[in-house]
Amino acid sequence: MKKIIGFCKKDIVLSISFILCFLSCFMVPPSKAYIGYIDFHTLILLFCLMLIVEGLREQYFFSYVADILLKKIHSAKGLVFSLVFLCFISSMFITNDVALITFVPFGILLLNAAGMDSKICLTVVFMSIAANLGSMFTPIGNPQNLYLFSLSQMKLTEFLSLMFPYTLISAVLFILFIVVFYKNKEIKVSVYQDKKLKYKNISIYILLFILCLLCVGNILSDWILVCIVVAVILLLDVSLFSKVDYSLLLIFLFFFIFIGNINTLEELHEILSQWLLHHEKIFAIICSQFISNVPCAMLLSAYTENYAQLIIGTNLGGLGTLIASMASLISYKQIAVQYPKQKKKYLLIFTAWNLLFLILLLGVSTFI
Repeated sequence: MKKIIGFCKKDIVLSISFILCFLSCFMVPPSKAYIGYIDFHTLILLFCLMLIVEGLREQYFFSYVADILLKKIHSAKGLVFSLVFLCFISSMFITNDVALITFVPFGILLLNAAGMDSKICLTVVFMSIAANLGSMFTPIGNPQNLYLFSLSQMKLTEFLSLMFPYTLISAVLFILFIVVFYKNKEIKVSVYQDKKLKYKNISIYILLFILCLLCVGNILSDWILVCIVVAVILLLDVSLFSKVDYSLLLIFLFFFIFIGNINTLEELHEILSQWLLHHEKIFAIICSQFISNVPCAMLLSAYTENYAQLIIGTNLGGLGTLIASMASLISYKQIAVQYPKQKKKYLLIFTAWNLLFLILLLGVSTFI
């Protein structure tokens, strides 16, 4: 029992999704219809992207790119600007969680080397927010975008134009806050990493990534994509299969079944649809604070077809509480392990800045 409770605490979103799925099976007994509930396109794309990005991480590709960008940095302000925008821009292509897994430990190392220990909490908070806000710009930036983009059948240009104003304003806010809250003092940081890159493998992973983009644009079949990716990974590095975040795939699977079963209850569906009508964005933001924005997107998408407002709401909803975006937990864990005495300070700074960004972006959304 202790082990079960421990597991549930470790991945609370997965546990909640399983419980909801399990309970819904009593309302609608398992049948072949369950297969129709599952969005295989989203699951396949997520799986392939996780394999490819993990492969690039194993080849030290992202660290190498970061090294090149940071070699010419000579000021504290420049260092923070580079770290924040590394997360902001990279998350658009490699997802917010991968950006934080890759660059937060790297950032802490550089901040220590630069003698900027007093700014570590604030900088890591900025990096976390940057990853969450940068990832909202593209369909592959985070899981909920990928799901809602697929569901809405939007064109890529429509999605980009929808999220561009929010992304641009977020970038401007980061520039403003970095200028105000960091001094322009000189620093010396060595960022060289003695890692030999395998350019052939990196090229192959990048080609696979391009295939994923073709699949997102519905140019390539998802089943052809998964066959190619799996075959190539088996030849290159079979260990990558053990590094995939299968808990995220299971969360999607459980919610697909739960939502499919709930949709068969017509009266409940009608009531919830009425509640959501014209309030999709606000409901998505509030809901995300408690169950995080990925399951929120899946849950609310069953009761509205106003996917544009859901996309905006779930992306802005990643701001706020620590679990509003599960990617934020990655940064918190890094601080908790390396600076256990600063956990409370980090949470306070994290919450204050997340709420400020949320309020500012919500205010802007009334004019867009």
